[in-house]
Amino acid sequence: MAASWCIAGLGNPGRDYAATRHNLGFRVVDELAGSHGGRWISRRAYDHCELAGLNVLLVKPMTYMNASGPALRQFLAYRNIGPDRLVVVCDDLHLPLGSLRLRAAGSDGGHNGLRSVIEAMGGGGFPRLRMGLGRNPAGVDSADYVLSPFPRPEAAAVRDMISRAANGLECLANQGLALAISAINQNKQ
Repeated sequence: MAASWCIAGLGNPGRDYAATRHNLGFRVVDELAGSHGGRWISRRAYDHCELAGLNVLLVKPMTYMNASGPALRQFLAYRNIGPDRLVVVCDDLHLPLGSLRLRAAGSDGGHNGLRSVIEAMGGGGFPRLRMGLGRNPAGVDSADYVLSPFPRPEAAAVRDMISRAANGLECLANQGLALAISAINQNKQ
């Protein structure tokens, strides 16, 4: 049976980046894999995991954030999945910390990883779940901000956001995109 969705978490590979703000996408798909007994299989350009109970595939591009698109295109071609069945999970500087926003399609919103995916897919006609980081403080470069870890006082809000994102993606897998959009976007912090 073919997977109903391919959920791609965007991030950067390696322990140096694991706890950074930019790796929220990886953390969400790791949460889904862990809660459903999934086992990651590593390939050169991506890690992937099949969740038979949810009928979804999870994927993490291992090509670094700004080059995520080609790895995702390769994985979708390998699994014969159209971009319309792809959901991308990523961080967002423009949303307050803890906020989630699921959209059926759209632009990159200034996110370089999402831009890479849109270019590789030939357009932005796929759902994306954005996770709020909050704005970088004055005087702090946005690249430095997203590549830094969350401070301890934000840890509970981040864990909650990851859990709500994973639950929302389970809703997507079980009940469809429209209901997931409604559930995620109405469930404010």
